Amino acid sequence: MKTVIRCLALILISLALAGCTTVQPWERGTLAEPGMDVDGHPIDAYVDSHVYFSREAATGGSGVGGGGCGCN
Repeated sequence: MKTVIRCLALILISLALAGCTTVQPWERGTLAEPGMDVDGHPIDAYVDSHVYFSREAATGGSGVGGGGCGCN
């Protein structure tokens, strides 16, 4: 029984290590998918910022403290 468990553990470890690979810098553009972009679609980012600033009653200042009420 111990031999079977050891063999299974060895197989699992070898399969896990076989999946590791190094991606070269010139290959990253080929492997990248637009859906994996952090910012998403530029129009979505624009609409989100428009809705946010409309609710805050202020424009600009993204990343800076303060809002439309004069609070800091």
